[in-house]
Amino acid sequence: MSERFLEDFTVGQTFGSGRLRVDAEAIKRFAAEFDPQPFHLDEQAARGTIFGGLAASGWHTTALTMRLLVESEFKPAGGVVGASFDELRWPQALRPGDELHVETEILEIKPSKSRPELGFIKVKVTTLNQAEEAIQIYIGNLVALRRSHV
Repeated sequence: MSERFLEDFTVGQTFGSGRLRVDAEAIKRFAAEFDPQPFHLDEQAARGTIFGGLAASGWHTTALTMRLLVESEFKPAGGVVGASFDELRWPQALRPGDELHVETEILEIKPSKSRPELGFIKVKVTTLNQAEEAIQIYIGNLVALRRSHV
């Protein structure tokens, strides 16, 4: 699938991704390096927390979402380059054995006022598990190249 320029996107357009399964060891490895809290590191310790069991760090979920997004059908020319987030939520914890995929919806498209070769795409990216439950939802603003200035 070829890369898309700003002019190739339309509001309401959606893109899917492949799937990625997450196991307990991956959750613990990420947590040991970046978010070493007991509910991310140890099943027994996690049972006595608000999670009631091992749960991935939200930042691990965000990193996995990025991988799925980059490998998805959504292919902005120049890459997936973030400018800002309007919202980031984790409605549910990512658990060992979950199989993730992302759905990306184009919410808004606008050319840059200061840089005519660029524009912005506002997207809603929802990370879902195998039961189609939202694990993470974010609304972000991405930078996109414009075809008319390449």
